[in-house]
Amino acid sequence: MKIKRQKHAKKTISFYKYNFNFREPFQILLDGTFCQAALKNKIQIKEQMPKYLMGEVQLCTTNCVLKELESLGKELYGAKIILQRFQIRNCSHFKNPVPASQCLLSMLDSSNPHHYFIASQDQELTTSVKKVPGVPLLYIILNTIVLDKPSLRSVAHVQAVQTGELVTPEQQHSISKLKEEQGIARNLAEKRGKKRKRKVKNPNPLSCLKKKKTGVPTPKNSDGEKKKRSRHKRRKTGGGEGEPIQNPQSTSSGV
Repeated sequence: MKIKRQKHAKKTISFYKYNFNFREPFQILLDGTFCQAALKNKIQIKEQMPKYLMGEVQLCTTNCVLKELESLGKELYGAKIILQRFQIRNCSHFKNPVPASQCLLSMLDSSNPHHYFIASQDQELTTSVKKVPGVPLLYIILNTIVLDKPSLRSVAHVQAVQTGELVTPEQQHSISKLKEEQGIARNLAEKRGKKRKRKVKNPNPLSCLKKKKTGVPTPKNSDGEKKKRSRHKRRKTGGGEGEPIQNPQSTSSGV
């Protein structure tokens, strides 16, 4: 009977590992009813739970569960002592505690993102847990711990994912990550595609120098015609070839 129970647990754990990404150490949320049943049937939770699940476990609870056990009095004092030895997970009801069943359901959220196991004998709680996909359920029958088979909701969720009707939280996370990377890549591409605007620079002072004049322009008349330069001929003091040279004295005396 023990070997058959181990095979059943191994098969169920494999289901949650491959379809809902459960990994060791398994986190197990316990309530007062489970600890009370373990105390009554003389079950050592800390020793038997890792053997049954064939892996490392982390046993934990919440402040709301401990507050509820305190309010119930001496009848559940032993269960309270057992729970106080385990880790306490923070819940959102620190200032205003709520019933244990309500608190544990809030820890699961809508898709059990933290991959919790629920260990409880509360039928109302177990019924609500089965409506959340991907939540392994533990309870005690006589003097043995039993891992319940996957709920119909979990099986339907896996089938919907396989047919492409749904996307797992891990796939959603990877998709959002890819979108972020693509958005960043697009922004970089846009920045690279944009040409830098050239700054308006002052003109080169050498290019602003006045051009040298190659020649002096000739002045123009009022009519627009160019003035002709007047050239004065020098008088020759001596005659040319074949011309006699006159004596200035002879001309004045009349001789």
